[in-house]
Amino acid sequence: MTEDEGDLGERFSSVLRLVNRRRWWVLATACATALVTIGVLLLLPNRYTSEAIVLVVQQQVPERYVTPTTTTDIASALQAMTQEVLSRARLLGIIESFGLYGKEKQHLAPEDVIALMRRNIDIAPLESAGAPQRAFNAFKISFTAADPHLSQEVTSRLTSLFIQENLKTREDQAGTTTNFLRAELESAKTKLDQQEQRLRDFKMGSLGELPEQQQGNLQILTGLQTQLQNTMASLTRAQQQQLYLESLVRNDLTRLSAERNVLLATYTPKHPRVVKIDREIANKQALLAGPKAAPAPVPRQTSAATPGNAQEEPSVDPLKSQLDANQMEIANLSNDEKQQKADIARYQQRLNLTPVREQQLSAIVRDYDLLRQNYADLLGKEQQSQLAMSLEKQEEGQHFRLVDPPSLPTLPSGPKRIKLSLGGIVGGVVLGFLLAFVVDKRDKSFKSEKELAAHFSPPLMLSIPLVQTPFEQRRRNWRRVFECVAGSALVVIVAVAEYYVYRNG
Repeated sequence: MTEDEGDLGERFSSVLRLVNRRRWWVLATACATALVTIGVLLLLPNRYTSEAIVLVVQQQVPERYVTPTTTTDIASALQAMTQEVLSRARLLGIIESFGLYGKEKQHLAPEDVIALMRRNIDIAPLESAGAPQRAFNAFKISFTAADPHLSQEVTSRLTSLFIQENLKTREDQAGTTTNFLRAELESAKTKLDQQEQRLRDFKMGSLGELPEQQQGNLQILTGLQTQLQNTMASLTRAQQQQLYLESLVRNDLTRLSAERNVLLATYTPKHPRVVKIDREIANKQALLAGPKAAPAPVPRQTSAATPGNAQEEPSVDPLKSQLDANQMEIANLSNDEKQQKADIARYQQRLNLTPVREQQLSAIVRDYDLLRQNYADLLGKEQQSQLAMSLEKQEEGQHFRLVDPPSLPTLPSGPKRIKLSLGGIVGGVVLGFLLAFVVDKRDKSFKSEKELAAHFSPPLMLSIPLVQTPFEQRRRNWRRVFECVAGSALVVIVAVAEYYVYRNG
């Protein structure tokens, strides 16, 4: 025996020992779950399903001469009639007529009651042997209710509604085809005129973005980009000139500050020469601050000035005129740059919209061509509809025929008590095993010599077997007998309950 097989055998033995130790958890949980499931199933009312089969009789139409106007796909027609028959108004009428869902109406909204009835209705096509996929010539109508007679009556009403709806639909199609085509012909002419106007409006509203104007927009965009490059180059030069002039002003400020410091070593700050230098420094600082900054006002000196030193007027700084001209040039170039970028963005947007406009124009032209073709086809169909109208009145069209009337169910169709009760037993056994495993894991006592040896580091030298007294032996035997009797009783109770479910399910 290999090591893996030995480990597998040991695990299997440990599982068996766990089941033996916790057998009552498994047995009691399984039986309790099964009995609870059976009890719940016995409380559920029986459900009876009545079925009816409707045959779709095809129309024999000489299509070589006239195309019938009422030929439709059976699946589509059945789906449309199902939506009509199972509409809110129809179902509310059936519910009120038969007094259905009296208890449910006390605590459910009408929409919920209608949804409940739709779940109890089943409409399924019956595919015939050898027929193509999704093709059928009959369908089944069934309804499930708590009373078999009520189920039969509701199924009969639903079957009648389907047959009446099919007759009404065929009559409406036969009587309105000609008028419909005539109205469609007039509508197609109106749509064609509207599409022509839409095409004209689209071209007028998309001037500059149409596909035929793409080449001109490209040329204008190229010229604007060239102008922008020139403007940006001029702006760069003007900004460099501004930096140069500002550096000259800073040099003058450095020189004036040095002269002021020299004068302050000899004169006071109110001396005319110091005041003059302060005025020049303020003017230079105003130039660096920008066109919005004004030079700081310097107080006039009257008492400290001598008669020989008259008040001098400030001289005009040549750098100021150059800086003003430079700043005006930068402002003009910046405005030109913004305007040129805006123009480039506008023409770029036109170029970006050109593919979109091309697709939109293609769609409008395609719709216009389709409308023209549709108008021509309707002219021919309007003539054919006159002949098809006469054919529909003379020939028997496609109709529904009831081949299997609604049945009176004798056996309940639900709930599936046998399957559910057996599922309850299986679920109870699984739950019992899980509970036994959890309880055993929470028990910290040692179950075997191997667990004891694994817990303590010193090796296990010997083991003492369990020695019971005669009284303990008798009590153990009685307990085993009681467990067997109790376990058998539980199993018998579950078996009897399952048999009862089988007999009445």
